[in-house]
Amino acid sequence: MTARSCHDLCRRIARRIEALPDRPVRLMEVCGTHTVAIHRAGLRGLLPPRLRLVSGPGCPVCVTPQTYVDALIELAGRPGVRVATYGDMIRVPGRSTTLERAMARGARVSVVYSIMEALSLARQAPAEQVVFAGVGFETTAPATAVGLKLAADERLANFTVLSAHKLIIPAMTALLESGDLAIDGFLCPGHVSVIIGADAYKPLAARFARPCVVAGFEAEEILRAIDLLVAQLADGRAEVENAYARVVTADGNRRAWALIEETFEPADTPWRGLGTIPGSGLAIRAELAHLDAARRFGLEITAREDDHGCRCGEVIRGAIEPPECPLFARTCTPANPVGPCMVSREGNCQACYKYSRAL
Repeated sequence: MTARSCHDLCRRIARRIEALPDRPVRLMEVCGTHTVAIHRAGLRGLLPPRLRLVSGPGCPVCVTPQTYVDALIELAGRPGVRVATYGDMIRVPGRSTTLERAMARGARVSVVYSIMEALSLARQAPAEQVVFAGVGFETTAPATAVGLKLAADERLANFTVLSAHKLIIPAMTALLESGDLAIDGFLCPGHVSVIIGADAYKPLAARFARPCVVAGFEAEEILRAIDLLVAQLADGRAEVENAYARVVTADGNRRAWALIEETFEPADTPWRGLGTIPGSGLAIRAELAHLDAARRFGLEITAREDDHGCRCGEVIRGAIEPPECPLFARTCTPANPVGPCMVSREGNCQACYKYSRAL
C-alpha cells in the first residue's frame, strides 16, 4: 500500500459520491477481518461523510447464539465429557457464565487450534467423550468436514461435533429482506469467497439490485473495492465484481465445497441478533448422526438471548455503531467483555475499542 495510491482512490471515491443523489450511501462489509482492517487503517475517516461503512454479521463467534454457548458449558460440566474449542469461544458469555469461568470450577475444556487436535484428544482418552465446537462460516467448515470423515473412517466412538457452522449468503439475504436497514452495496468477504466463489453472490445482486464486490484485506484493496461499488451505484448497475482475483475465483474451491456437501446439509439455524434464518446453517448429515453431539446428547440450540443490556445483536446487523451501546468502553471492555462483539478479535466492538474510539 502506498499513501499516494490510497489518496488517489479516496479522491476518486469522493468525486463519485458527489455525483450521486444527496443522501447517505451505506456499504456493508460482512467479514470480521474486513471490519478490523477498516478500523485499524482509519478508512472511515478518510472517506466522504456521506459514505458510511457499516459492519454486518461477519464475525462467526459474534453470531453464534447464546444457547450454543450454554450447551457447551453444560456439556463440559457433565462427567466424562470434554469440550474442545477454538480460543475465542471460551470468553463468550452464556446466560450466567463463560467456558473460561466454568473451567475454573472444574469443567473439562481444551483450547485447540484445529479439529485434528480434538481428534487426538479423543484417541488419547477413549473413556472420555470429546465434543468439538464447530464454529465458523464456509471458511472453517471444510476442516470440520475432514475431521468428521476421519472420525467416521476410524470409527471413533467417543468423538462428536456440535455444529454451529453458518452460511453467509442467507444472512445477507435476511438483512435485505427485513427492510430494517438501508444497504446500498456489499463488500463481500475474501476468505469465504475463496470457498464459495465470486459467482455465488450473483443471485443476491440480481434479486435485490445491490452491487457486490469481493475485496482483499489491505487498505488499498478495500478502497479499490469501495471505488468499484460506488462506480456501480453511479452507473445504476448491480453486478458482482471480484477485486480479489489473485485469490478468489468465480467458482471457488469446488473440492472444499464437495467436502461440505458430503458431511453437512443446509438447516434453519439461529443467529445472535438475527433470529433463526432458514437454510443458513450446516447440520451434520443423518448418515453421520453418530458424530452429531446435538443428537447424541439431546441438545436443542435456539435463538433465545439474555443480553444483560448488551446491544451486540444490533451491532451485528449494522443497526447501531458500538459507541451507541451504553455499555461500550464503560462496563464492557476487552478485559471485561459483556458481549461477544467485544470478546472476538474480529468483533466490531473490540475493533472499534482498539482503533477508532478517538475518531
